[in-house]
Amino acid sequence: MKFEDFIKKGLVKKTSKDLQLIKSIIKCTNNDLKFLSNLEINEISARKIFSNYYDTLRSVLEAKALVEGFKIYSHEAFTYFLKKENENIFAEKFDRLRKIRNRINYYGNDISIEEVKEYKEEIITLIKKIKLDLE
Repeated sequence: MKFEDFIKKGLVKKTSKDLQLIKSIIKCTNNDLKFLSNLEINEISARKIFSNYYDTLRSVLEAKALVEGFKIYSHEAFTYFLKKENENIFAEKFDRLRKIRNRINYYGNDISIEEVKEYKEEIITLIKKIKLDLE
């Protein structure tokens, strides 16, 4: 599959660059990261904290896509967007995180405290990279 396939299916739409929306997404991302950093990762919270960190990463990817003139309606399409941007390693990491999130959210899989701590750091690093690209 290619990024263009998602456009053909209507899961990605071409749009104009909306600087206000991009700034708003970045502001929300920063606030979400501050909020999440104050939460204790334990056996009960691990699933939701991971999902929320993933959602924060997806949001900042949405801002990056908007800069390039795309509105993306499919989580999977972000992987192909990153590949189109020649961010193949990033695309692989995002896709792996997406699949973990899907297993947690849709199939009731658990995630350990240690895994969440590890993925949290990985996600924060990816978010910082995107934010640098947006500056």
